[in-house]
Amino acid sequence: MPRSINPHLLGWGGALLLLAMPALLGAPWTSSDYGFAAILFALAGGAVELGLLASSNIAYRFGTMVAVVTAFLLTWVNAAVGFLGNEANPANALFGIVLLVALGGAVLARFTARGMAQAMAVAAVAQLLAGIVGWTLGWASPGANGVREVAIGTGLFCALWCISAASFARAARQSAQSRTASPSI
Repeated sequence: MPRSINPHLLGWGGALLLLAMPALLGAPWTSSDYGFAAILFALAGGAVELGLLASSNIAYRFGTMVAVVTAFLLTWVNAAVGFLGNEANPANALFGIVLLVALGGAVLARFTARGMAQAMAVAAVAQLLAGIVGWTLGWASPGANGVREVAIGTGLFCALWCISAASFARAARQSAQSRTASPSI
């Protein structure tokens, strides 16, 4: 009988491998780069673990994974190259607000599927507003590059927040259907 693979071990082991890749590929990372990456992976891994504990519903878990990956990538991109202009541009702090909206909304929703759907939808709107504000105030790279960066980045991250919201909404519908389908005793 084959033994099943422990998904927790697989996830944390994968995070360690990703953390080791820059060294294996000879990337010029400093110790602070590794420290930042380790903290980011630990936060993402912890968030995934909490999401797995919160619900056994596949749609809820998928919504959690997409939200965590989106937050991780938004933080990573902003720290590495910056969303608006380069990583040193203080206007990139706008995207920290998007993360606070997502996290604050999740906490206020008490991590219920319906509330998470609403929180991720609001995060998508916050992402869109941050991109629009950054571009209209001239904080993006100049010219066509700035328009392209903001449009592609904002579109991608808005889509990811919306996918997460849709997954949580599906989990909420499934939960409501299962409550109405099972008779009370």
